[in-house]
Amino acid sequence: MPRSLTRGVAALLMSCALLFTTAACGADTTQSVSTASSPSASSTFEQQKLAKTRFVANAGLAAGAAYQWIVKPYRAGTFKKGADGRTFALVKAGLAGAFTYNRLKAAVNNAKGDPLLSKAVAPLSAGIESLKELGTKLRKGEIDAADVGGLEGVINGIKDAGKSAGAEVVDKVPSASQLGGG
Repeated sequence: MPRSLTRGVAALLMSCALLFTTAACGADTTQSVSTASSPSASSTFEQQKLAKTRFVANAGLAAGAAYQWIVKPYRAGTFKKGADGRTFALVKAGLAGAFTYNRLKAAVNNAKGDPLLSKAVAPLSAGIESLKELGTKLRKGEIDAADVGGLEGVINGIKDAGKSAGAEVVDKVPSASQLGGG
C-alpha cells in the first residue's frame, strides 16, 4: 500500500476515534459520592479520601496526556508545517486535548468531595474552561505557544492545588485505548 494511502487511512481511523472520544467525553463519566442522611465521622473521612484519590487519578491522567501528546511534540516542532509525521501527531494531540479537558473537569468534580481540595481547585475552573476548544484547535493545526503555555499553566495549577491540599498529582500517561485511539 502506498505511503500516502497508509497515512490517509491512519488519519481517517484516528478521526473516527476522535469523533467517538469526543462524544464519549461529553458524557459525565464521573461518579458522585453519595452521602447518608446522617454521615458518621468514618464515612465522611472515607468520602474525602475517595474524593482525593479520584482527583489524583483524573488529574494525573490529564497531566500525562497533555505532556506526552501535546507539550512534548510541540516543543519538538512536530506540529510545524512540513514536519514529518505532523498530521498523525496533530490527530493524536486532538484526542489528547479532548481527553485532558474531560479528565480535568472530572478532577474538579472529584475535588468537591473534599473541603480543602475544593477550595484549592475552585480558582482554576475558568482556566480549565478555556481549554474546551483545545482538541479542535489541535486537530486543525491551529495551536501556538500561548495555547501550550496556557495548558501547562492549568496543569501546573491543578498540581499545585492538589499538593497544597495533600493530594499530590503525578503525571500518568494514559494508554491509547483510554484516549479512544485503539
